[in-house]
Amino acid sequence: MREDPAPVAQRTVQDDQRAPAVSGAPSRSRVLWRLASCLVGGVLLFLAFPPAGLWFLAPPGVALLTLAVRGVRARRAAWLGYLGGAAFLFPALAWVRPIGDDAWLILVAVESLFFAAMSAGVALVARLRAWPLWVAALWVAQEWARGLFPVGGFPWVRVAFSQGRSAFTPYAALGGAPLVTFAVVLCGALLALLAVRLAPRRWTREIAFLLAGVVAVPLLGYAVPRPGAEAGSVRVGVIQGDVPGQGMGFLGDEPSVVLRNHADKTHELARAVRAGKVQRPDIVVWPENSTDIDPYRSSFAYGIIDSAVRDIGVPVLVGAVVRSADGQHRYTRGIVWDPASGPGAYYDKRKLVPFGEFVPFKDLLAKFIKRINLVGLQSLAGTRDGDLRMGPVTVGAVECYEVAFDDIVRSTVRAGGTPIVVQTNNATYALTNLPPQQLAMSQLRAVEHNRAVITAATTGISAYVDPGGQVHWRTAERVADMAVVTVPARTGETLATRVGALPEWALLLAGAGALAAALRRRPAPQQDRTDEEDG
Repeated sequence: MREDPAPVAQRTVQDDQRAPAVSGAPSRSRVLWRLASCLVGGVLLFLAFPPAGLWFLAPPGVALLTLAVRGVRARRAAWLGYLGGAAFLFPALAWVRPIGDDAWLILVAVESLFFAAMSAGVALVARLRAWPLWVAALWVAQEWARGLFPVGGFPWVRVAFSQGRSAFTPYAALGGAPLVTFAVVLCGALLALLAVRLAPRRWTREIAFLLAGVVAVPLLGYAVPRPGAEAGSVRVGVIQGDVPGQGMGFLGDEPSVVLRNHADKTHELARAVRAGKVQRPDIVVWPENSTDIDPYRSSFAYGIIDSAVRDIGVPVLVGAVVRSADGQHRYTRGIVWDPASGPGAYYDKRKLVPFGEFVPFKDLLAKFIKRINLVGLQSLAGTRDGDLRMGPVTVGAVECYEVAFDDIVRSTVRAGGTPIVVQTNNATYALTNLPPQQLAMSQLRAVEHNRAVITAATTGISAYVDPGGQVHWRTAERVADMAVVTVPARTGETLATRVGALPEWALLLAGAGALAAALRRRPAPQQDRTDEEDG
């Protein structure tokens, strides 16, 4: 990684002279080019995500964001990176708007800071040999940091989650979401280097190698070893009951309507089974928050659930909001409800939604933001994995927001969960870009862990994803629906499941080492100083 400073500086100047920001052009033109590159790169990256789902735009989006900050000082790169991050995050996180435009703007402003820090690092490591590798490692580091800070992290719209089913998806079985991000960004960084080398319009052997690398990165994903198919399957009934309201008021005037909707749809499924219209399921799944009335405390809610479960005659995973023993807090819980013995084993959500299920610094913030009181009781996090025995299988229960967190899904699969069951409540964000983004996460998790994934959502999108990431059945949004799907009950583990976070830590160390090497170098070359004078 280390080399003599003088040759490096000389090469960097030469590279910059070949960049799209043409040497000798007016400094204002270079600034405008970099600004345009940030904006266009951010938009292309957004379009790679669902609902547009143009996954192949992610590498060129990354390439433009990289070219925008390459060859400038870290301080300017940070500002450019912040702009590019905002251009990506404003549309990608537009689903936050039902909570309030202020919440949307604040979230984008905070999350863009991570892109600013990463871009400053990219500007530094781009002076090293093999810099596309170090750029890709820094993207992994940026996403890792966003998954931890602040208030428990927000790992949404990671580059990997734009690749629900693409040429890059197979990398998930080797190193999980971090390796998918690394592969996509590496491809984009190679495109950036290719653009630099092509600027003089002179074909060289190096250009041929770079072009081969751009093509090889996605193609090599198909060489990733995957566990084979196994005998054994389970029939899963999926219930989507819908809700009476929308946005923050999705419960309407009467919370029991949501519970009745899911119970009624279960009775309808039972009638369809008796009529021979659908196969009898082995288990049934209701969504997260399919009852906001605590069935442990309310005989009314207990009776409605128990009647529906007895009618279908198989265990039902009921999504419930329940009170803590002292009545001062709540849990988001998935309860295994048996038709003979009633409520039994359960899973409590471990990763809670900030400002949705709990409010950091609530007493202070409530003085300034009255909407915070709509959150109600503060939720408590669960402490155990989501492996729940239901009938013939042990399902891996994951609650909504948790599907974005690598460790939550991985630990549940390691505990024996198959298939993965994602109970989710997207009612506040119905008909936004959140439900399709979340479905793409389920697709990636299916490939990562060689597991079928069943998603049950109050308002959609409910779906069945096979272990290869293909969606075989899905619902529309804001409709009541049901289905019985036959899914494989696989137990074979991928390499990603077995090695866990090791690939991510290796990439983090590589990025940190490259950054340390870049910081030890002599001051930035002349091109940096020229750009710095422009601003």
